[in-house]
Amino acid sequence: MPFALTPPEPAASRGWKAKIRDRERLEPPHVTILHKTRAWRFDLRSRTFLDREPDPKDIPEEVIGAVRSNIELLRQEWDRMFAENPVLSTQDEQSKAGPKGA
Repeated sequence: MPFALTPPEPAASRGWKAKIRDRERLEPPHVTILHKTRAWRFDLRSRTFLDREPDPKDIPEEVIGAVRSNIELLRQEWDRMFAENPVLSTQDEQSKAGPKGA
């Protein structure tokens, strides 16, 4: 079942949504920001957009602000839905630790 984050008004009533869809388990962990027929994928690991088109500058600040301020909730929901592809994987943690013996 997808997880939805409702942005603040007036963005929500204008058709803006943020969702973790339930059929994206093999993709990098992300939340999809939706407006009508357009979709932007926001990476939950790097906190950057995965795609250049459509232009992320088209997203209202209150919508991206809601996503950024709820990043921990979104990460938890992704991990709950896709435990086999967690936001912070063992490989990510090892790369942050640096080379062995360093």
